[in-house]
Amino acid sequence: MAGTVGLAARLLYGTGMRLMECVRLRVQDVDFAARQITVRDGKGGKDRVTVLPDALIAPLQAHLMQVQALHEADVRAGFGEVYLPFALERKYPHAGRSWAWQYVFPARGLSVDPRSGKTRRHHMDEKAIQRAMKQALHDTGISKPASPHTLRHSFATHLLQSGYDIRTVQELLGHKDVSTTMIYTHVLNRGGRGVQSPLDMLSR
Repeated sequence: MAGTVGLAARLLYGTGMRLMECVRLRVQDVDFAARQITVRDGKGGKDRVTVLPDALIAPLQAHLMQVQALHEADVRAGFGEVYLPFALERKYPHAGRSWAWQYVFPARGLSVDPRSGKTRRHHMDEKAIQRAMKQALHDTGISKPASPHTLRHSFATHLLQSGYDIRTVQELLGHKDVSTTMIYTHVLNRGGRGVQSPLDMLSR
C-alpha cells in the first residue's frame, strides 16, 4: 500500500487506532516532540494517548507539508474551513480555518456540508483505506480475511508478544474494561517499560 492510504494503514498498525479515529485525526493532536498522538472522542466519548512510531515521523511530517499547502490554497480561494465538534464552532468562530484544526488526512475535494450548507474539505473517505487494504490482500495472495481493523488487532498482539503488560495495551487501545483486552492474552504477557510501537520493531 503506497501513498496516503499506505501512510494511513501504517499509522493504524503503528498506533492501534480505529479506522475512523485515524481519518478524523487533527493536526494539533499529533505531537512529534513527545512522539505521541492524542485520540479525541474515541469509542465511549473518551480521549486517550497512544504512541507515534519513530518510523512514521519523517513520512508524516512530509505528508503534513503537502496538506498545509493544500489548506493554504483553500484559504486563498475563500474556503479552508473544517467541521468543528460540539459547540466549538460557536465558541471559536474562526478556529475552523486554523491549521491546527485541519484533518491530517483531508479529502481530495471540497464538498457542501449538509448540516450547515458550508463548503468545506472533509476528512478522507474511510472506504479508500478499506479498498486499498482489500487490493493489497489480493496482490500479495493472502487468502485470510482482513480489514483495516485487523491492523489494530496486530498492534495489540505484537505489543504483548514483545513483553508489554496487558494494562498498557488496554490504555493504548482505549478499552474501558481490561476484559476486552484479554482477548489478546493468547500471547505471552511478561510486562515491560517504555512503549515502543510495533512498527518500529520491524525496522530493527
